[in-house]
Amino acid sequence: MQCLRVPAQRQVWKARVLMIFRNFLAWAQTAPAASRAEGASALARAYLEAELSEEDRSDAEIALTSLLDDPAISVRRALAIELAGSPYAPRHVISALASDQSGISVPVLSRSPLLSEAELCDCAVIGDVYAQAAIALRPGLPEAVAWVIADRGEREAVISLAVNLCAYLAEPILGRILERHGEDGEVREAILARGDLPASIRSDLVTATANALSSFVISAGWMTAERAGRTCRETLESGVVEIAAGELQTGNLQVGGNLPLGLVHHLRQQEQLTPALILRGLLSGNRSLFEATLCELSGQGPERVKGFVAAWSGAGFAALYARANLPPGLLPVFRAALAAQDDYGLIYVAEQRPQLSKLLIEGTLRALEAMAGPPLGRVIALLHRLRAEVARTEARAMSTELIASSMATTLAPPVENPPAIALELEAGAEADELAVAA
Repeated sequence: MQCLRVPAQRQVWKARVLMIFRNFLAWAQTAPAASRAEGASALARAYLEAELSEEDRSDAEIALTSLLDDPAISVRRALAIELAGSPYAPRHVISALASDQSGISVPVLSRSPLLSEAELCDCAVIGDVYAQAAIALRPGLPEAVAWVIADRGEREAVISLAVNLCAYLAEPILGRILERHGEDGEVREAILARGDLPASIRSDLVTATANALSSFVISAGWMTAERAGRTCRETLESGVVEIAAGELQTGNLQVGGNLPLGLVHHLRQQEQLTPALILRGLLSGNRSLFEATLCELSGQGPERVKGFVAAWSGAGFAALYARANLPPGLLPVFRAALAAQDDYGLIYVAEQRPQLSKLLIEGTLRALEAMAGPPLGRVIALLHRLRAEVARTEARAMSTELIASSMATTLAPPVENPPAIALELEAGAEADELAVAA
């Protein structure tokens, strides 16, 4: 009986649907908004699910199209919700709903498979933050649409784009986001959560974070602008050295040798490729940043540069250094750092976080102090600051270890079964007490 009843029910439902199509326009003229919204949902479902003839489908499209002019937002929104995810919805109705106000367009913008890349770009330009965020969260978002949001989107839309792990964000898109919103901690956090970021973007994140902290401490009156600027630069340099080392660990390097050439090129464009940064890399036991810098500035290939750097005391290295247009007065400084590396070995270990080496700093200092003169005074002062930085880092690590050891001893559980030696000592103490009492 149930099998016979189902086709009959379908026929009744189809007849009702056809009646709705034919009488909907007249009914909608007087029906209240809530009823019209329910009718819009029923009409959209019928269009998508019913088996309709071409004539009936045409009537249904006319009825759906008429709803686009309904003054009630609830009616147009009901229509958008029902049609948003279907590839069979009327194309012109979807386009109109996507261009409506965000209370209506968001379901369509976030889900409709019918919207083209050009339409999504246009909606991102004219839409408010809710419409932009809905587009930004679409899975498989086209790169051109992601660029529009990165370039023109509101803050919340940009964050939505950054947290959409299903969207591929190329390096220029991430760079544009940081250029516009790098001072915003939530934006930086969203980008950092993406994981496998290019070295240039990680460098920009370090720069943005350092600049934000510098601005904060200056506005709070905790540091002078000069001191905050130095702290910001040193923090940035330390971060870049670590990023360069990370490139070696992951193998995310350009063809032509295991050098962070892409990172160095980006730093040069950002005017962050300074002698102090290069020197910090050498004093951390790694030559890759220095060699990549010489490649970038001189135009020489990695293997040729490595050969000259290995023979740092020769005329070939001096000629390469001059061709890179590095400060002539700092040539003895870099030679002293390279000499210290040869004396103590390359301290850098790929599995460890790169850190300044006390041995390399002190070896470089001794060499420079032996030839001390006015041109090297500022460099020697920098090396003393780096030596102090190493000492403070070591002191922090030692303090942390001592505190952890102390807490472990304090919180250790009582021993339930004392060793035999303890029992013997306790028995001896009791015997002494008895002897005294006697």
